[in-house]
Amino acid sequence: MSIIYAIDIAGTFAFAISGALVAMKKDFDVFGVIIIAFVTAVGGGMIRDVLINAHPINWIGDINYIWTILTAVGVTFLFRSKIAPLRKTMFLFDTIGISVFTLLGLQKGLSYELHPFVALVMGMVSAVFGGVIRDVLTRKVPLIFKKEIYASACLAGGVIYLILGNFNLNEDLRFILSAAAIIIIRTVVVKYELELPKIKKDILGK
Repeated sequence: MSIIYAIDIAGTFAFAISGALVAMKKDFDVFGVIIIAFVTAVGGGMIRDVLINAHPINWIGDINYIWTILTAVGVTFLFRSKIAPLRKTMFLFDTIGISVFTLLGLQKGLSYELHPFVALVMGMVSAVFGGVIRDVLTRKVPLIFKKEIYASACLAGGVIYLILGNFNLNEDLRFILSAAAIIIIRTVVVKYELELPKIKKDILGK
């Protein structure tokens, strides 16, 4: 098992737990919790694969994703009171997860010979749209649309990955540097509560 694959599984586990916690807070039944955990963890990658016509779709081609999600749901049911307060730990896993998902999605887009910009968007979709689906199904405004610099951090890391492709760098180093950029950007913006500007009125209006 490669380090990147291991981090991918860890990110899937963390995303599934975050989805399960949201569903439990909404008083969903067991089936509802599993569905929300599932779409949170692999929904973004599934949308990406459908858009680029990649088969088999991520979780269908690797049963380990299913076992990881089910394990995460089981752990959340058993240790919900212990997990919920671990915001910093979950934030770390979430941040590592989006960095890896972004770059894996970007790489997959490039492997399908998509234009680099389109591949970059596919990377962002992989990282954040599972959370969007979760929020829509639980009747919340998706986080990326109203508050934190989340998708923007993914896009920035993806741009760095593409730029580094012009230099003679080892592929693993290129991946690590780009992932680190996403982690640093996400950590800084959350720590200092930075946000993208909101459009409150007509820019040209009086």
